[in-house]
Amino acid sequence: MIKVIVSGAAGRMGREVVKAVINDPETQLVGAVDHHGVGTDAGTLAGCETQDVAISNDLEAAIAQSGAQVAVDFSTPSAVKTNIQILLQNKVAPVIGTTGLHQSDLDEIAQWSKDADVPVFIAPNFAIGAVLMMRFAAQCAPHFEHAEIIEYHHEKKLDAPSGTAFKTAQVISEAKGSTFEHVGGDGDDSTAPHSRGGEIGGIAIHSVRLPGYLAHQEVIFGMPGQTLTIRHDTITRECYMPGVLLALKKVLSLQGLTYGLEHLL
Repeated sequence: MIKVIVSGAAGRMGREVVKAVINDPETQLVGAVDHHGVGTDAGTLAGCETQDVAISNDLEAAIAQSGAQVAVDFSTPSAVKTNIQILLQNKVAPVIGTTGLHQSDLDEIAQWSKDADVPVFIAPNFAIGAVLMMRFAAQCAPHFEHAEIIEYHHEKKLDAPSGTAFKTAQVISEAKGSTFEHVGGDGDDSTAPHSRGGEIGGIAIHSVRLPGYLAHQEVIFGMPGQTLTIRHDTITRECYMPGVLLALKKVLSLQGLTYGLEHLL
């Protein structure tokens, strides 16, 4: 049994992770941390039977009390780096689903992991379909000169662009081996500056934040006379759980920082 602590346990993703850990025969929920729901049983809050694991607002104390081996973090961009430091100092392997990290953050975390000799796993998206979307897009990239990404998320998502969109832009730029041609850019006469979206590697990324969406992404390639669209839709947060459990079970066998679920498939 892998002993797991969940950071962000009272959030929407955190509750799904708690439920998945409880229901998997190879994992055991031993701790839960959040600034909300403190004192509430994590299992009850997730809609499961009582687990005798009360939500704490002190990550370090929860680690000491639980003897956790692995921690899943779906907290906030402002808290995740501090959480990772605490976990590494206590020799707990982090599995991070919190997005909003930049390349400089990833480089820093990789060094922390190396110094602590504790593996870290970070994925911008734990859905198997989203990973395949990126893989298919990478196969298309060398054949097109133009590409754009539109990502749609609920109104409470804190970061933009999403970690998945950022990762996708990196993946297809690397697969192409050069920068995509960015056309139709905002000029000085634009009535809506930045209407073409943020640009990564010549790829315009458009972030939509509206009630009614969960998580969706389109990668659109274009050439004269045709377009090719690859789209992934998240219907419920349950779709992330197979990927989270896979990471939980494999992280202890990794070394350093591993970024992206595709490395585990």
